[in-house]
Amino acid sequence: MDDDALARSAISSVLTSKGLDVVGEADDGDQVSDAIARHRPDVVLIDLRMRRVSGIEAIRQNTTAPNAPHFVALTSFGSDEEVNAAIDAGAAGFLYKDAGPDGIVGPIRDVVEHGGAFGGAAAAVLLRRATASQSDQYTARAREQLALLTEKEREVAAELTRSGTNQEIGRRLYISENTVKRHITSALRKLGLSDRTQLAVVADRAGIGRSTSGG
Repeated sequence: MDDDALARSAISSVLTSKGLDVVGEADDGDQVSDAIARHRPDVVLIDLRMRRVSGIEAIRQNTTAPNAPHFVALTSFGSDEEVNAAIDAGAAGFLYKDAGPDGIVGPIRDVVEHGGAFGGAAAAVLLRRATASQSDQYTARAREQLALLTEKEREVAAELTRSGTNQEIGRRLYISENTVKRHITSALRKLGLSDRTQLAVVADRAGIGRSTSGG
C-alpha cells in the first residue's frame, strides 16, 4: 500500500470513528466523476496534490453537475495561491492535513449544515478576497444587516471570521455547540444568506471580525 493509500485509509478510519459514512474512495482526480456518480456523496474530501488530475481541476469539473456534492479541499501546505484556486474552482471548504481528527470532522459537518468551512490560514485568505473591494457602501450595508441580528448572533458571526468549528466557537463564547448551530441558522435565515462563509464576510465588512479587531 503506497503512502497516498495509507493516508486515505487513516482519514477514512477517523471519519468512520466519528460517525460519518465513507461511501467510496478514488485514487486520483480522474476517478472523481465516476466515484460521485456511483456513490452520490454529500461531501467529497479531496486532496489537491494528485498525480494525473489535480484536486483543483477535479473540483472544477464536478461542481456544475446537477446535485453536485460539496467539495472540501485537503492539503499539507496551502499557499494563498492554492487557496484562491480552490475557492475559484468551487470548493466549499479548505482544510489542512495536520488539523487532527476534530479539525477535519467538525468542518465537514459544518459544510453539510451551513455550506462552508475554511480552516486556519485559508479563512484569512477568504476574508482578504471578500474585503479587497470593500467600500463605505458595503460597510453601511453590512452594519444594517447585522442590526437585524440578536447580540449573541452577532457574537457568533464575529467568531466565524476567526474560523474554527462550531464546537471551538462554542468554547470561545462559553455556549454549547448546538447553541452555536442555532444562532448561525437563525442569522442565515434573517439575512437571506446561504452559508456561514457569507455570514463571516458580512461580519468582517461591518468591522466586527475577530481577525481585525484583535479580539
